[in-house]
Amino acid sequence: VSGEVVFNTGMVGYPESLTDPSYKGQILVLTYPLIGNYGVPDREDRDQYGLPKFFESDKVQVTGVIVSDYSYSPSHYASTCSLGSWLQEHNVPALFNVDTRALVKKIRDNGSLLGKIIVDDAKDSLSFEDPNKRNLIAEVSH
Repeated sequence: VSGEVVFNTGMVGYPESLTDPSYKGQILVLTYPLIGNYGVPDREDRDQYGLPKFFESDKVQVTGVIVSDYSYSPSHYASTCSLGSWLQEHNVPALFNVDTRALVKKIRDNGSLLGKIIVDDAKDSLSFEDPNKRNLIAEVSH
């Protein structure tokens, strides 16, 4: 995948961040050192207005995810699946074991960056895509 590389420094709330329409078309770097430890809550749970209770939208909006350390075994009473299986379900690739501090420093020093997460042998066919050249509002609006 290709997209604008951005970061989030939040300590909690990766389900909310990953479903936030403002991250559409972006590769999100999560800077908190351990991600995935509380899994993903029930996606069908709604509030009194019919909106997703634990998410910002009905689907994962990011193009890709980069984290420092990934927890394979979520441990939370409200967890219905792992972060990895949820991302897989939405065809969103993720990288872990990355020095996210160094990556964020590079973004801060150089400004907005385009990046790629290459899976398998797609490197020859994947070009850089700037999501800011698309009508993202139309893509995330129902």
